[in-house]
Amino acid sequence: MTVELDHMIVPARDRKAAAELLAFILGVPWAESGVGPFCPVFVNEGLTLDFDQADGHFPVQHYCFRVSESEFDDILARIRDRGIEYRSTPHGPVDMQINTQHGGRIVYWNEPDGHVWEILTVSYARQP
Repeated sequence: MTVELDHMIVPARDRKAAAELLAFILGVPWAESGVGPFCPVFVNEGLTLDFDQADGHFPVQHYCFRVSESEFDDILARIRDRGIEYRSTPHGPVDMQINTQHGGRIVYWNEPDGHVWEILTVSYARQP
């Protein structure tokens, strides 16, 4: 059997708003409720992000999605349409630039709870 990541829990102060925003940006389906108290975002056939309500302190996480060139263009257009600030580095200043240093294109943005989201077209973690 191949090991695959099936789902992850993403803490959020407003799980519905956070799930809806990410689903819109990625262009994927979501639901206001799922199994348990979660708002699921159906990233693909094998991965669901379950947004969970978190009222106290929680760690900021980093989530990266590898996408095709055309998906990158579509996602970046939705980010721009929503007026979401983005950057070319994970923790640097907002520069509204695309990183091309790793053989593809990369963009990072934060959502209201502080999590760092990343889209890339070529994985720098999996070099040929």
